[in-house]
Amino acid sequence: MDIFSAIFQGIIQGLTEFLPVSSSGHLAIYQHITGMQENNLFFSVMLHIGTLSAVLAVYFKTVIKLFSSLGSIFKKLIHRNFVWKEMTAEENLAMMIIIGLIPLFLLFLPIPMTDMKIKDIADKFALDGYFLAVGIALLATSTLLFLGNSKKPDIKIINGKKYKKKLRKRYRISDAVTVGITQCFAAVFPGLSRSGSTLAASQLRGISKQTALDYSFLLGTPAIVAAAILETKDALSSEEGIANINIFYVFVGMIVAAFVGFLAIKIFKWLLASNKMQIFIIYTAVVGAAVVIISIIELSSGQNIFSHQALHF
Repeated sequence: MDIFSAIFQGIIQGLTEFLPVSSSGHLAIYQHITGMQENNLFFSVMLHIGTLSAVLAVYFKTVIKLFSSLGSIFKKLIHRNFVWKEMTAEENLAMMIIIGLIPLFLLFLPIPMTDMKIKDIADKFALDGYFLAVGIALLATSTLLFLGNSKKPDIKIINGKKYKKKLRKRYRISDAVTVGITQCFAAVFPGLSRSGSTLAASQLRGISKQTALDYSFLLGTPAIVAAAILETKDALSSEEGIANINIFYVFVGMIVAAFVGFLAIKIFKWLLASNKMQIFIIYTAVVGAAVVIISIIELSSGQNIFSHQALHF
């Protein structure tokens, strides 16, 4: 790896981690085109830390308030004066994030008659023999974004007159569970955008778009931390570990990922507020369709059309 590769991968990680286009899907496309089947785990961990710092930079005040709210809830529970319906907006958000994270434990369930866990399926789909799955997942991302973007406020009738119901700014347990399960699917299928699918799931549940986007990013923060911890464990236990790694290049990639990630979050929030989500809907549809067509051609020939190697399953 040279400095240009570190910068390039930092840009891709920073952009695709937060924009609703799927970082795992783009990584799979990059690996497929270059013929690379494995990436450096230590470098991947550092890129995740870079993108994590971007979230904390944008939502620093909110994160502080959430920790404060958790402390407040804990004190109320100790004194037995906690009332669910009387939670403040910050306390509600903190509780909904915790509930939304619970479904992630499903990823660690074993798959019967195999030595794999559900989370390990993602590694299988990343192989070029399953490139078709990436294309289908990208098309699913486009569909979810379209459905979420098309969601309109419900209509209520009072005295014969129609009124638009305001979209909600507070999550319910059912909302958090739905979004949490959606995040699990995004973790398993490369090409299914985590930010895009969770945003769309919230919108389809009747949550306002900016509230949904903030929840998506905040819910993803612990997931990024968990991914970094797991990848760190794998990196330290692998034969390669951190050997033969230029720390300067790693640092450059991490800084680039953080800076680009910060801009990506700001751009995403602006595009959502400006009703310009069609950009991502069209982009994921076009890329997904291209991947599907390429995959069908490759499956019929039995080899990667870029590297001319036999497909790996």
